[in-house]
Amino acid sequence: MHSLRAKIAVAYLSLAALVVGLSAVALFELAQIEDKVREGSKISELFDATLEMRRFEKNHFLYGQASDLVEHAYFVDRAREFLRRDAVVINALAGTGAAARLASDLARYADAMATHARAPDDEALAAAARALGTRIVTVGENLALRERRSVDLALQAHQRNFLIFLAAIALILVVTGVLLAHLVTRPLKAMENRMEAVASGRLTRLAPDSADREIVSLTAAFNHVLDELAHRQHTLVRSEKLASLGTLLSGVAHELNNPLSNISSSAQILKEETSIDPDFRAQLVEDIDAETLRARRIVRALLNYSGDRAFEPSCVPLAELVEETLLFLKDKRPANVEVCLEIAPGLTLHADRPRLQQVLLNLIVNAYAAMGECGTLTLGAQQLRVGDKGDDFPVPCGGCRAGDLAVEISVTDTGSGIPPDLLERIFDPFFTTKAIGHGSGLGLFVAFEIIEEHDGCLVAANCHDGGARFRIRLPVDPRELP
Repeated sequence: MHSLRAKIAVAYLSLAALVVGLSAVALFELAQIEDKVREGSKISELFDATLEMRRFEKNHFLYGQASDLVEHAYFVDRAREFLRRDAVVINALAGTGAAARLASDLARYADAMATHARAPDDEALAAAARALGTRIVTVGENLALRERRSVDLALQAHQRNFLIFLAAIALILVVTGVLLAHLVTRPLKAMENRMEAVASGRLTRLAPDSADREIVSLTAAFNHVLDELAHRQHTLVRSEKLASLGTLLSGVAHELNNPLSNISSSAQILKEETSIDPDFRAQLVEDIDAETLRARRIVRALLNYSGDRAFEPSCVPLAELVEETLLFLKDKRPANVEVCLEIAPGLTLHADRPRLQQVLLNLIVNAYAAMGECGTLTLGAQQLRVGDKGDDFPVPCGGCRAGDLAVEISVTDTGSGIPPDLLERIFDPFFTTKAIGHGSGLGLFVAFEIIEEHDGCLVAANCHDGGARFRIRLPVDPRELP
């Protein structure tokens, strides 16, 4: 039964069948109690007739009136009629033959009263009649008591069975609820938790926790949406890279113009001056060659940055990479912003150079934008051992375990800082504090993804004296150590 709808329908029909069955049993028991009450009324009629019969018997013995004998005979006849009518009920209560024995006693009693009427002064006949009357009343009373006890027992049994039925229904409801929660609610709750993870930016495909058609279909549809989101996110990430590339191009164009101008000037001199000193000519040729190499390095850096290539870590001189990035962003730097470098010249790390440069580019551009027209941008880097005294990195670093060496890069600005309530969200995709049309919300997300790709961590915090500080920690490959 691989369908939520079928399971719910079966559970509902089972409960409905149970309720109908228990209701039928309860109605059957009530019908039996009704029969017993009806039988009890018949026994009560017989018992009342015997009591009336005894009452007129006593009146006759006391007053000797003929009318009492007539009434007495009337109730004797009624008692006989009840005995004939309810013989089956009486036998069921007092045993087989009880009705016949009672009818025999009643006949003897009627004869004794008739004999006493002919000889009213015979005390022996009166005593015999009284004894028979007492015996008949006692039997009637016992029958009435047994009938009342039978009704009471039936009512108690019905009450007990009703409570058992209620307990059974409650138990079955609980079991059904638990089963439905296990079969229906649990996979839906698991899917809800995974959707919350997706909402937080982790596009992880769902694995169906249930074989039910509805869950499988919902999971497949959700995974399709995730695939589309991943594709669109990849497209947007590429567009973000192109936007960064545009920022880089403006700086590259300016930097490329300098070696081209130098090459052009040297070539113009060689062209116009026919009689030139050989040493000067050699110097001009050497300058042209040097500027050509310089232009080639700039173009190669641009191609490496813009190319859609696989992740290829290598030994990267950090100070050189930072200076090159700052050079490309020279025209983005506000006039009154000072840049301080605190990086040892020989510090290297194992990383994918273009990707790490994209991270630095995004962080530096954001810092320039945060400071406005004036401020100080500090770029620092140091090698440290994870977990040493004074290590205040706020989160565990991916590939940097306690005791391992790591390189920490910091980008600190003196801007207005990050609102505290937004600190936890700044690395989410498409989240931006900039005005509409001035940011895609992917720059920091892409930077975070690149650092995670390097098995490192990227965190942000506000400085005590104002501004924001981004810290990158990357593991040191033992192969890169001297």
